[in-house]
Amino acid sequence: MPKKVAQRAEVVTAERITPHMVRIVLSAPGGGPLETDPAGYTDTYVKVVLPRPGTGVQEPFDIDEVKERLSGEDWPVNRTYTIRAWDPKSGHATIDFVVHGDEGIAGPWAARAQPGDLVQLLGPGRGYAPNPEAGWHLLVGDESALPAIAATVEAMPEGAQVRAFIEVADPSEEQALLTVAHAQVTWIHRSAADDGAEPGEALVQAVRGLRFPPGRVHAFVHGDAGVVKQLRALLRFEREVPKEDLHASGYWKRGTNDDQWRAVKRQWVAQMEAEEEARNS
Repeated sequence: MPKKVAQRAEVVTAERITPHMVRIVLSAPGGGPLETDPAGYTDTYVKVVLPRPGTGVQEPFDIDEVKERLSGEDWPVNRTYTIRAWDPKSGHATIDFVVHGDEGIAGPWAARAQPGDLVQLLGPGRGYAPNPEAGWHLLVGDESALPAIAATVEAMPEGAQVRAFIEVADPSEEQALLTVAHAQVTWIHRSAADDGAEPGEALVQAVRGLRFPPGRVHAFVHGDAGVVKQLRALLRFEREVPKEDLHASGYWKRGTNDDQWRAVKRQWVAQMEAEEEARNS
């Protein structure tokens, strides 16, 4: 397998668009184009390579040199982010970062980012594009999936039927989504949840209560793995959506950090799929 080679990017602009979301536009150093063209996919992602705080590693750094010099627990980390928007003329990529104060590594980096700052990217990778033959589209997720959902809504052709359900903390985290599609976007606010309700519970109930439009649905469901698992089961077994029409995966898992989730995700997904197949048999 060929070695993954990072490309260096430069911050063009950094803007806080909601209380907990920072939008960063990236170019190649000096304003040139990046090699991150989504190629028609709306969930295109890159891995942002960031130094661990307190290790003394700063950009520009050579990842191979750092790995030779430092022990594994001090190596830079990779954090996966969706390309929210792509400018085909300039080759600049927009990435939205969820920020919760000093929590994590990527969020604090984004909150401090200034034009001219450098960062390394791996990728891109991609897997989902709206099926133009679908009768309608269902998009479901939380803040982690919002960039992909927003990119999908905005890429829809005129008249496409879209139902989107997005869970955020409160009304201040909503974003305007510009589209020529016939899109109905429902924002679910955790701040309005009943006492004792689990995060994601209202999101699942909203999807369960949806009256499906006629025609074949193509569904995109991403976010907290525990919530995605419930939604997959709901769509596959209660609504009988064929597996091939359902693009669903956990971007993160409550109770784990990013490194912990990445370490167990493949096994967790395999177990979930085995449970689904047993239920389907």
